[in-house]
Amino acid sequence: MKLKNLAILLTSVVLFASCKGKGLFKKKPEKSDVTGWNYNDKDMGSYQVSKSQEQGSGPGLVFVQGGTFTMGQTEEDIMGDWNNIPRRVTVPAFYIDRTEVANVHYREYIHWLSRVFDPEADPGNQLILNAALPDTLVWRSELSYNEPMVEYYFRHPGFNDYPVVGVTWRQAYDFCLWRSDRVNEGILMNKGFANKQGIQGQQQENNFTTKSYLLGLYQAAPGKVDKKDKLISPMGTPRTTVNMEDGILLPDYRLPFEAEWEYAAYGYINQNPRPSTKEGKRGEELISNKQVYPWAQNYNGLRDTRHGSWQGQFLANFKRGSGDNAGVAGGLNDRAIYTAPVNSFYANGFGIFNMAGNVSEWVSDVFRPLTLLDADDVSPFRGNQYMKLYKNDVGEAEIDSLGRVKMVAVTDQESKDRRNYQRGNVINYLDGDSVSQSSYGYGLTTLVSDKSRVYKGGSWNDRAYWLSPGTRRYLEEDQASSTIGFRCAMDRMGSPEGPKRKTGNWFKTRRQKR
Repeated sequence: MKLKNLAILLTSVVLFASCKGKGLFKKKPEKSDVTGWNYNDKDMGSYQVSKSQEQGSGPGLVFVQGGTFTMGQTEEDIMGDWNNIPRRVTVPAFYIDRTEVANVHYREYIHWLSRVFDPEADPGNQLILNAALPDTLVWRSELSYNEPMVEYYFRHPGFNDYPVVGVTWRQAYDFCLWRSDRVNEGILMNKGFANKQGIQGQQQENNFTTKSYLLGLYQAAPGKVDKKDKLISPMGTPRTTVNMEDGILLPDYRLPFEAEWEYAAYGYINQNPRPSTKEGKRGEELISNKQVYPWAQNYNGLRDTRHGSWQGQFLANFKRGSGDNAGVAGGLNDRAIYTAPVNSFYANGFGIFNMAGNVSEWVSDVFRPLTLLDADDVSPFRGNQYMKLYKNDVGEAEIDSLGRVKMVAVTDQESKDRRNYQRGNVINYLDGDSVSQSSYGYGLTTLVSDKSRVYKGGSWNDRAYWLSPGTRRYLEEDQASSTIGFRCAMDRMGSPEGPKRKTGNWFKTRRQKR
């Protein structure tokens, strides 16, 4: 009897193994809801669909959950500008740097340029290098001794973690492009889709850019791909080239829009009650109107613990009054004469440092006094100049001498039949065209032009008024200052509530009545 039971058991095991091998328990292929055809099946069209996945966060970034807030003025308009009229707007979720870009970060950029565009190999490359270097002369003043800052602030290791200044808007914009490519390049190297040795040897127009790689204009020598990261071609063979649809590469770094920057500065997520992370127990209408400073938990800007340990301490680096940039010896109020390390002072509700004080920061927007009245309710922004791929005579994309994919402006002729826009360059929409019957003549009647860019947040040399995120100023995009730096942002793909959160409200499915 025992032998008989043993034989039955062995037979069952063999049948189970053979059935498993034949695919009895194999996961069914995912099908299209519109055609019924299998995804990722070489015998049914070979249409590839990557498994839905969350966007990874790039280096240095923190997630900012989007929402609605009152943008603009929070106090009396003591400057008399009336250029930040309060307006309720909605900002989609995005990522932003935890700190301002520091000297050590910008020097990394300069190092890469000097290696790839070596002036000794080609004297013309010196122009590329010079165009990226910050203007250290911004520290000079006719009636102040600042030569040590001119000589040492950008290069000396004692200032490694201090915010880079003397950078124009255009230089900050280029830094974001470079950072996007280096981050994606690093992702490909770390996952084995690009060989590290091959990338180290790149020069000038042969350097990696994300767009040129995706368009097939840059060929990366493959490395060793881990089993968990391997990709399969439509025909079922291994694939070594990454597509954007694979979810491996990140969106571009960029300068934050003004509305994004202002929303992130307030750190509204920290207001009480804190939103629950559990589905079904979310906070409702998380809004604080007229908050003055980034670190505040109430409208008057005070922040305290039960023991009063923070009350009276400076939570930002700014100028207290005439002649007072630091306080007196033995009791320095903000403990910084000029700038301070980028991770100093108090982080706001999103965990972001120095959104008030230290240095003001470039944002992406072109300045107009009344933009807040004209812009859209969602993602308000002025500065759109639509671009498209340049195609040569045979319809192929090309790269320029810097390795970047050539782009050209969208023309008005191409846009005239569209309903959502009729011009390719809409920077001066509603204030420099026939629709508005108004214009800005730079150098004639106003300082405002299409190259005037907004900068936000107070600096080490500003009074407290400018620490409010609602204040705004502007400077030409090709000019720099010892009080202006920048930080980068990145678009969020997927749920606006953050990783592993749903979009929209979900309910139990109900049976259809027959």
